[in-house]
Amino acid sequence: MTDFVIHGIPGSPYVRAPLLVLEEKGLPWRLEPLPMGGNRTPEYKARLHPFAKIPVLDHGDFRLYETRAILDYIDQIAPEPALTPTDCKLRARMNQVIGIVDSYVAPRLSGAVTFPRLVAPHFGIPVDDAAVVAAIPAAQEVVDELARLLGDQNYVAGPALSLADLMLIPHFVFLPDFAEGAAFLASHANLADWIERVKGRPSMAATDWSVLLDRFPIPQAAQPMATHA
Repeated sequence: MTDFVIHGIPGSPYVRAPLLVLEEKGLPWRLEPLPMGGNRTPEYKARLHPFAKIPVLDHGDFRLYETRAILDYIDQIAPEPALTPTDCKLRARMNQVIGIVDSYVAPRLSGAVTFPRLVAPHFGIPVDDAAVVAAIPAAQEVVDELARLLGDQNYVAGPALSLADLMLIPHFVFLPDFAEGAAFLASHANLADWIERVKGRPSMAATDWSVLLDRFPIPQAAQPMATHA
């Protein structure tokens, strides 16, 4: 099968999600790395994504953007192993969690807390500590709700891994690694266990930030930060 090419910044949760799906499917892929902020250039907008976000998928002569659309495409073009539940209620839960990631996890947690605490220092980007502190209650609210939805299940949409887990884990895998993130998880053993369960999958090791940076070094920065889709 033709290689799947993902355009994006190594380490971005939205770039990692389709890479995880590709790994789970055993499909060939490569990453075309962008510099930090490289998606904001006129060239990128004209060539790859008119709304200046990441990632973008190329599969042969087919180009696609919007992360959810990319995950669905990969899951349909390679049906095994299936990553979408057949049960209508479990499929609805999967879609709900994916929507929560886009609408609440990304801005309230990843953008407002994880990025300044873990990513910004790596690239020498200034951090507004007061803004991080102010963001904590809204981020905690999101974590609390996802812990409630997970309950005592192994995965967020039931007994089997789904696209929702692979959409969420790139955002949550870093939580144990910094103080605020560990505090978010302190009262949610089920969510901490879920992180470890998904983190142990080979697809996670193959798409680890350090692995991606080693294989696909980030080019010289164009602007201070990037957006996602």
